[in-house]
Amino acid sequence: MQIGPYTLKNTLFVAPMAGVTDRPFRILCRTLGAGMAVSEMVTSQSLLYGSEKTRRRANHEGEPEPKSVQIAGADPALLADAARYNVARGAQIIDINMGCPAKKVCNVMAGSALLRDPALIARLLTAVVSAVDVPVTLKIRTGWDREHRNGVEIARLAESCGVALLAVHGRTRSCFFEGEAEYETIAAIKSAVRIPVIANGDIDGPEKARAVLDATGADGLMIGRAAQGRPWIFREIDHYLKTGERLAPPDRAELYAILMGHLETLYAFYGEQTGVRVARKHIGWYSKGLAGGAGFRRTINQADTIMDQRRLVEEFFGQTPAGLAA
Repeated sequence: MQIGPYTLKNTLFVAPMAGVTDRPFRILCRTLGAGMAVSEMVTSQSLLYGSEKTRRRANHEGEPEPKSVQIAGADPALLADAARYNVARGAQIIDINMGCPAKKVCNVMAGSALLRDPALIARLLTAVVSAVDVPVTLKIRTGWDREHRNGVEIARLAESCGVALLAVHGRTRSCFFEGEAEYETIAAIKSAVRIPVIANGDIDGPEKARAVLDATGADGLMIGRAAQGRPWIFREIDHYLKTGERLAPPDRAELYAILMGHLETLYAFYGEQTGVRVARKHIGWYSKGLAGGAGFRRTINQADTIMDQRRLVEEFFGQTPAGLAA
């Protein structure tokens, strides 16, 4: 797949997830088979005037190309400024969020709330596309609610404004993450535009990935929650799509190596205090479904130093059968 001047190694995307897709996680997923990763969302207002913590979300140092930063906002001038800010600091693709269902985002008419105002969407997209000389991509949902599914209309609008690629989460904003994804709506969007369309929603394994591609005709897939604690899902899907065969899961040694490598990058990126806190949720995801996992998670959540966290992880994962790690 081509996005502007960039050729991706495959069409598997890491979905931007607030508090999850930081630089360590993006690099890990890219290493384990993802063709593209988008940063966690930052609002235009907080990016331009916020804290170092907020600006760290758009940190792409050492990350493989292309480097994509997702921004959100409802003011065309501010969103354009945020796009320029990121490009000046190394962003090679600007992604605009119109899919986030969070109330704090929608209450300021950003994220998926924008789907109710196509005229404002046109002004926002035009402002950003005109502001930067890098590709601009867009993430949407199928509409605000089931009675107002306007994904096809928004897709055509995005294409006419110069958006280079569209990712579609197959749910309305009112659905949040409940119910089944609407692949038929994604298929209708794909049929309505010529730009690449990426399908997102409920893709949790190789067979489901194949089924979603067949059902939607999409050009690629975006995987979010299923990659939490299972970043190797990208190489599993990539292998299956290319060969029709299932790739063996990581053995115990590799699982432990992946997890410990992930933790070390978190500690280096955030420092000890924040790094240990951020690592807890990832360790919890890695241990999901494993024998003794619930008790382990209670224990690990009490550890407040890198040394203690490392020790507990080594003790638990050193004796857990890796075959259960799906």
